[in-house]
Amino acid sequence: MRRKMNKSVLAVALAAATVVVMSCNSVNRESSPVKLIVTNNQTLQQIDLAGGTNCNQNVATVTIQSVLLQDQANTTLPTDNRFNDVTIDRYQITYARTDGGKAIPQGFVRSISGLVIAGGSTSLLTNFLIFDPTAITQAPFAALLPVNGGRDPETGLSFLKMDVILTVFGQTLAGERVSGSTRVPLNFCYACNGCQ
Repeated sequence: MRRKMNKSVLAVALAAATVVVMSCNSVNRESSPVKLIVTNNQTLQQIDLAGGTNCNQNVATVTIQSVLLQDQANTTLPTDNRFNDVTIDRYQITYARTDGGKAIPQGFVRSISGLVIAGGSTSLLTNFLIFDPTAITQAPFAALLPVNGGRDPETGLSFLKMDVILTVFGQTLAGERVSGSTRVPLNFCYACNGCQ
């Protein structure tokens, strides 16, 4: 009986130790000493899917900032932040309708390459896609084409309102994954006097 109880206690202790070790590894993989703050300076609010005036410029300029989460000023230990520099390797575009409609374009991911120094910032994304050019012939954009009636079937409107969500991904030189995102609210229309 005593031997059986010792085995049970040992099994419970091993299970508890395994949970502690696994949770520590999870915390180490998911926490980072830096945070990415992604902001944008929007230049266009309307995208004319037919093209036209002002449509050959960037929708927004994106700034990526790396913020150190530890208070560097109030520490007595020397700090080497080189391993907190962040290499940016890709961005993702997704969408959220803000006009009551549900249909959204297919999101996508693009590879990029850049470095954000710990505690610094960069305007790495000065020219990025907000939608795949083939998306114009697919829902929900296709409904705005004159041949398809020129109106969104869900809202009855001749335009679509949605947030374009840009998420930037990277990792510190020490290997911690980081990401940050920003939203760009846009109106999409077809043959509506160009981009504005």
